[in-house]
Amino acid sequence: MGFEEKLTYYAEKMAPTCRENDSISDELFTKYGVYRGLRDLNGKGVVTGLTNISKIVSVKEEDGKRIPCDGELWYRGYQVKDLIESYGKQRFGYERTAFLLLFGRLPEEDEFAEFLQILAHCRDLPTNFVRDVIMKAPSKDIMNSMTRSILTLASYDSNVSEISVENVLRQCIQLIAVFPMLAVYGYHAYNHYDQGESMYIHRPDPDLSTAENILMMLRPDREFTPLEAQVLDVALILHMEHGGGNNSTFTTRVVTSSGSDTYSAIGAAMSSLKGPKHGGANLKVMEMMTNIRENVEDIGDDAQVEQYLKRMLDKEVFDRQGLIYGMGHAIYSLSDPRERIFKGFVEKLAEEKGQQQSMHLYNAIEAIAPRLIASKRKIFKGVSPNVDFYSGFVYDMLGIPLELYTPLFAIARISGWSAHRLEELIGMSKIIRPAYLSVMKEKHNCL
Repeated sequence: MGFEEKLTYYAEKMAPTCRENDSISDELFTKYGVYRGLRDLNGKGVVTGLTNISKIVSVKEEDGKRIPCDGELWYRGYQVKDLIESYGKQRFGYERTAFLLLFGRLPEEDEFAEFLQILAHCRDLPTNFVRDVIMKAPSKDIMNSMTRSILTLASYDSNVSEISVENVLRQCIQLIAVFPMLAVYGYHAYNHYDQGESMYIHRPDPDLSTAENILMMLRPDREFTPLEAQVLDVALILHMEHGGGNNSTFTTRVVTSSGSDTYSAIGAAMSSLKGPKHGGANLKVMEMMTNIRENVEDIGDDAQVEQYLKRMLDKEVFDRQGLIYGMGHAIYSLSDPRERIFKGFVEKLAEEKGQQQSMHLYNAIEAIAPRLIASKRKIFKGVSPNVDFYSGFVYDMLGIPLELYTPLFAIARISGWSAHRLEELIGMSKIIRPAYLSVMKEKHNCL
C-alpha cells in the first residue's frame, strides 16, 4: 500500500472519532442561547456591524409589528430598480454602479469618463502571467483557479501590504478590472488542456464595457448582440452587493479587520463564495430544470409539471432533498427585488433566443411552486422565486458554460467586497473577534 492509500485509510478510520468528539447537541445551543450560523430561531441574522453601503428590506414596521413586504435592495441610498431604470440601454451600468459602491455617490460625467479610462488601463496582466500562472495548472474549478491567480498577483505588487485607503483603493480597482480576464482565461485554459478544445485568448477591448468584454473574450468569434450585453450587465449589477452579512462579504470584513492585505482578503472571499450554500445556487436550479425536462412528458402541460413538483417536495425524485431550488430566500419573503427586476430582461432574451417554451416552464414553476411549498411545508410568510431561479437560465441562453456561473458572481461581487473592505478600514478600528462559549468537559486523569 502506497503512502496516499495509507493516508486515505487512516483518515477514513479516524473520521468517526472526529464526528464523536466534535458534535454539539441542539440542546446546548438552546440552553446557552447561542444561535447557529449567527441566525436566531426565526432565521434573522444577528447584527454584528454597521454599514452605509447597502440595505435589504423585507419587512415594514406597522404598529410595532413586523409585516412582510415586497423586497427592496438599496445601494448607497438608491433602490437598485431605480438605478437600472435610469441607466436604460446605457452600456456601462455595471461600471457606473461600481463607482457608486466605491465612492458613495454617482459620478459626474467627467468623473465617470476618467473612471472608465482607469479601468480600461487596468485590464492588463503582468507579462507572461496567463502562460505561467493561469495556463500552468488549469482546473475545472475556475473559482480555485481565480483565487490562485489573485494571490499570485500579490507577488507582482511592490506595495502589497500597505493598508492605506489610497493603496487599497488602487488594488481594488485593479482587481475589479482584471477579474473577467482571470475567469474567462481560466476557463479557456481548462477547456483546452482538459477538454481538448481550441484555445482562445482575446485581449479586452478598452472601448467595451465589462459585460461586453466578458462575451467578447469568451466567444471564438467575439460577436454578441446589444441585448445579450445588456442582460449580462443587469445580471452583474444585481449580484454586485447584498448587505454586509452575506458570508463572503462578512469574510472580507473579518480578514480586513485583522490588518491583512487586499489580495488575501479577496482570496478569502472567493473561497467563501464558491461554497454551494452561497454562490452555487443557480447551478442547482439548472440541474433541477434538466431533471424536470427529462422526466415530464409534456413540459407545456402545467398539470404534469405540478405533479412532478409534488413528487420533488415528497423526496421521491431528483436529488430527494424535498426542495424546489430557486424558491425562497433567507431574508426575502413576499418577493426578491432582484428576481422581479431581472425577469423582464430574461423574457426579452428568451424571445430573441427562441426559448419561449423554456420561459413558459419557468413561469409555470414560479406560479405553482410557492403554493405547493406553502401547503406542504406550512410556510405562511410567503415563498417567492429568488434571483438564482433565473440567472442560470440567462447564462445558458448566453452560451456561458456551467464552470463560469459562480465566477460570474465573483466578477460582480468584487465591487461590493471592495466597498466593504474600504468601509471596514476607514470606519472600524477593532479586529472582529466573536466569542465562542466552551462546553468542553474537563478531564483530569491523563493516564
